[in-house]
Amino acid sequence: MTTTATNPDVLDHLPFRRVLSLHKLVARWRALADTAQDPAVRGLAEQLASRAESIPEMINGVDSAEQLEPHSHLIEQLMAVVVPLTHSDDWLAAGMTPFRMEVFFGTPRFMEMLAIAEVTADDESCSDYTTREERQRAEILEAYHVILNTYYDVDLGLRFPTVFRIALENDLNVYYRVHVDPQFVDIDVIGDLPELTPDDVSRLAANPMDLDLWQSLLPPDNFVFRGFTTITLIDVSEHETNSRLKNDLLERDALMSPLKLDRIEGHLRDLMGIPDLRIGVIGLETGRFEDIDESRTLGRSLLRHDNCLPDCAMRDQSSYAELFSRGEAVVISDLDSCTFCTGFEHHIREQGLRGLLLAPLKDNGRIVGVLELATSEPDRLTAFSVIQLTNVVSLFAAAMMRSLDEHHDRIQALIKEEFTSIHPSVEWRFRRAAERLERGIQAGEKREPEDIVFEDVYPLYGLSDIRDSSIQRNRAIQADLIEQLGLALSVIVEASSYQPLPALDELGFRIARFVQTIEAGLSSDAEVGALGFLRNDVEPLFERLAGSRESIRTKVEEYRSAVDNTLGVLYKRRRNYEESVALVNKTVSDFLQKRQSEAQAMFPHYFEKFETDGVDYNIYVGAAIAEDETFDVLYLRNLRLWQLQTMCGVVWQLAASQDKLPVPLDVAHLVLIQDFPIAIRFSKDEKRFGVDGAYNARYMIVKKRIDKARVLGSSERITQPGKIAIVYSQQKERREYMRYLDYLIAAGYVEDNVEDLEVEPLQGVTGLRALRVTVSEQKPEMEVRTHPDLDSLVARDTEDVV
Repeated sequence: MTTTATNPDVLDHLPFRRVLSLHKLVARWRALADTAQDPAVRGLAEQLASRAESIPEMINGVDSAEQLEPHSHLIEQLMAVVVPLTHSDDWLAAGMTPFRMEVFFGTPRFMEMLAIAEVTADDESCSDYTTREERQRAEILEAYHVILNTYYDVDLGLRFPTVFRIALENDLNVYYRVHVDPQFVDIDVIGDLPELTPDDVSRLAANPMDLDLWQSLLPPDNFVFRGFTTITLIDVSEHETNSRLKNDLLERDALMSPLKLDRIEGHLRDLMGIPDLRIGVIGLETGRFEDIDESRTLGRSLLRHDNCLPDCAMRDQSSYAELFSRGEAVVISDLDSCTFCTGFEHHIREQGLRGLLLAPLKDNGRIVGVLELATSEPDRLTAFSVIQLTNVVSLFAAAMMRSLDEHHDRIQALIKEEFTSIHPSVEWRFRRAAERLERGIQAGEKREPEDIVFEDVYPLYGLSDIRDSSIQRNRAIQADLIEQLGLALSVIVEASSYQPLPALDELGFRIARFVQTIEAGLSSDAEVGALGFLRNDVEPLFERLAGSRESIRTKVEEYRSAVDNTLGVLYKRRRNYEESVALVNKTVSDFLQKRQSEAQAMFPHYFEKFETDGVDYNIYVGAAIAEDETFDVLYLRNLRLWQLQTMCGVVWQLAASQDKLPVPLDVAHLVLIQDFPIAIRFSKDEKRFGVDGAYNARYMIVKKRIDKARVLGSSERITQPGKIAIVYSQQKERREYMRYLDYLIAAGYVEDNVEDLEVEPLQGVTGLRALRVTVSEQKPEMEVRTHPDLDSLVARDTEDVV
């Protein structure tokens, strides 16, 4: 046995004075000398007690364990009644100064472990408390509870268990629970014993961790701890590792976060005693091995090392396939000597791994994932390893299901955001309706989903329309079809020049007539007729004609290389046009989406946009839509100004992207004003909102027809490229928007040339007018998000009466 003194500053934080004394241990030997029946025992006890009693520092006590170092051999003999000599080599036990990490005696195993801990353990080695300060506070309060129990006969039933983590030289961790025995400690009272009333005891019981309260009622200077404590370390590595593993696997994204997966991997290494253990996790929601290509890497995977499956022609005979077919764990102790090695196993081996264990992760008997374990040393993973993992696998399976559920929720959120018309601003209303419907179903009632209607909302409509899109698309189709007919004609002409045949001349005549017809004007009948003629009458001859002469074969190859293999038509100019339309739509849509996040911060509102030959959008705002917000007309005015600023931004974004367009396109912009609130209703058939009620039909008619409207008495459209047309019907609306335009002119958004136009009557609608402004070529150096004096604008506007 070894007697030593550690650094007395370590954990020396208690406010009590402590004296290291062996007086109670010597008294134990003295009692044994007086009462032992065996003469040999009595003689040994007398000898040891007498020797110890002759050493004052053992009885009276010392401030440092180093002062007892000269008596280490005697101390070892005295401690035999605490740690029997027959067990000293097995026990992890020590004697210490009361509540101080100062060892004066330790068993060989304890001293060996203490040496390792001094090198590798840090402040975080204690698992029961987050910080060193929390651990110190707990130890002070533990000393106080000993005082309370000793002098006031009060036991609050509080215990402060401590578990230490010790890192071994092989990078594994072991865990020890510390058992403290204070039977050899006396508590001396200095001065008068502080009095505690029943109310004081109740306060301490109600606040067991309130250190300030304890110190105020029981001042530390009134007490001295004299003697020593015995501590025993109990190996709880398996329990502690399983507990930590369970806690980590219960965390959110436990299998998705690389850092969390590293921590889990470390726990498994400790549990299985394999320092170089590596783990991976694969998720397969369908539970079928044939869907392995659709599997997902969670955090990381050994098989999907590069986030994709390796080539494996015999995957059905792999260990992974065996796992799914058997539904049980598969162990390969040594990949170098396995009976059958497919591309999957070879891929694992290429990572420097020799042993492989695959465990199925199941949910209600269905495999939803695979836990992969591997090691660089052979024969470390065996059938016994599967037994070790019995409880762990179920935890991984639960974590797997949570990860798959969270993934499903994220996918649903993306679908909701990107592909459905239920906007986040109104989701609360659908959720409320669904909850009511669910309650009715649970109660056995037969219910239909309730109507989702928002009354008294203000609409804002905007449109960025590609000018003459139908004409340009037809021109592209016309030019492509004429070129395709021309290429077909060149084949026929070349063939006819070498082999004059009346049938070829007749085909050439028909092709030329189709060209003339389409040049005169493209109709759907002419397009369908020409394409059908080429597919059925002309193209079937190419293979035979190409075999007769090289020059004809060249013409046929020119035709085939020009025609799109998938569509079967020449798709060059139309592709360029469609790509230009797609880029315009994406530019406008992305900019609107970006600006929408800023607008939603002003006030929650419903927003939807549609892409065809351009982008149009609806905004609905009002008290009915905002679940927990108070609506004010100020927010409506703010959104209207925001809409005009955003339209200017769209113009600048499109101007910046013109050089990227394969085909130049002109885009015109329009804003429709409606100052009276309307109602919108969700259509269960169309899965979108629409204007509700016949009295709102006028607004819908104007929306559908206004983009083609012309200035009264002319052929000029009210919408023009580079300009914004603001359509209104009341002078009140005109005055409001003129104030906004005055501001935008001053801010540099638009030019100072506002046109006031009368709109030609639309079918069923008359009396419309439009303000039209030209957007500045360059946006202002500092873009203004909101009007600096919008409150005064609103105040002046509300005074206006038509």
